[in-house]
Amino acid sequence: MLIITKETLSQIQESSKPVIIDAYASWCGPCMYMKPIFEELSKELGDKYLFAELNVDDAREIAIQYGISSVPTFVFIQNGKIKSKETGAMSKEDFVDKITEIFG
Repeated sequence: MLIITKETLSQIQESSKPVIIDAYASWCGPCMYMKPIFEELSKELGDKYLFAELNVDDAREIAIQYGISSVPTFVFIQNGKIKSKETGAMSKEDFVDKITEIFG
């Protein structure tokens, strides 16, 4: 799992795999609910997708760049372009369905 910082941001933009970003804050209850789900999916689907975490408090400029105004927000990127943004907690099954719906 990639931690997004100014130094690692280029890996998102240059990834040959579709990218799923978890934009979160440590003080956010729904974010902490999603954290283990996101980590599980990273292990299960990491060969097909690049999973990345963005702490909005540590990397505010990057959060603004991606238009993140609330947390948790999941940003789905393919070929360097944002395909979708989804806000709010969801079950693991719903998250997998969302990934399939967005990336096909």
